[in-house]
Amino acid sequence: MFLARSFTRMASNGTVLNRLEQRASEADQVIEYLKQQVALLKEKAILQASLREEKKLRVENAKLKKEVESLKEQLVKEEIKNGVKQVGIPESVSAQSSCGSSEPATVKPSSPAPVKPSPPAQGSSSPAPKAGGEEKKKKEKPEKKGEKKEKKTVAADEEKPVDVSRLDLRVGCIISAKKHPDADSLYVEEVDVGEATPRTVVSGLVKHIPLEQMQNRMAVLLCNLKPAKMRGILSQAMVMCASSPDKVEILDPPSGAVPGDRITFQGFPGEPDKELNPKKKTWEQIQPDLLTSEQCVATYKGVPFEVNGKGVCKAQTMTKSSIK
Repeated sequence: MFLARSFTRMASNGTVLNRLEQRASEADQVIEYLKQQVALLKEKAILQASLREEKKLRVENAKLKKEVESLKEQLVKEEIKNGVKQVGIPESVSAQSSCGSSEPATVKPSSPAPVKPSPPAQGSSSPAPKAGGEEKKKKEKPEKKGEKKEKKTVAADEEKPVDVSRLDLRVGCIISAKKHPDADSLYVEEVDVGEATPRTVVSGLVKHIPLEQMQNRMAVLLCNLKPAKMRGILSQAMVMCASSPDKVEILDPPSGAVPGDRITFQGFPGEPDKELNPKKKTWEQIQPDLLTSEQCVATYKGVPFEVNGKGVCKAQTMTKSSIK
């Protein structure tokens, strides 16, 4: 009888030990899972902190560039007052110098050596041609060549097919936004589109998107519309949105996209115009074919807005909606 009780106790103790071991194993698994989650949260916090720092640096960089431009203008004005001649730099030279020194090119006027007029030859009554006339002719020639190049570029743009490849669509970061001082329905934004300085953009989004949601966010920008003043402020691009009479959503670029990334369309490989000609109504002809799909993907004639190697652009919730 005593032995039977002992065996019973041992069996029950073994069962308890097994349960304890099982619970200890489960606890170890929970602890390991929590460690992994803590590590992921740390990585996410570090990434968010680095992104915030990067955005701050972008804003500071833009401010410094504006200050440099202001100082350049002041320097040029002072030099003009002091009689320093300002000489225009050819495009080829300015493109090279933009990577080097930021000082404006100035040339001090040098006193030309006196030239004695040569006596006219005997029997010749015609006066010698003036040097000034020759200089004028030389100066006029490059201007005419430049005009021809511009005309050729405009003509080439007009000959291209009217499709979405004519639009200069890029990923941009809205660095900051504020309400227009003279219009209740307009925001004024500073937007990084991958250029040396941010562009100023005016958007009629006050009624649709809260101001806090306009700060430090990625967007899709149309960058080759002709700049236009909106209540006294020059707008240099347009924020692309899914739009309906009741709702508006800013298009989101794919994850990993950076300011300046080009939006491309499979089957439409053309290059964008330098600036859309408002008289030709190019944008007005293309816009009706810009729509969101049933999956909220932004498309042109069913072809997605795509950043090469990174993904497609989307609205948050709006399907089968116009994009403008």
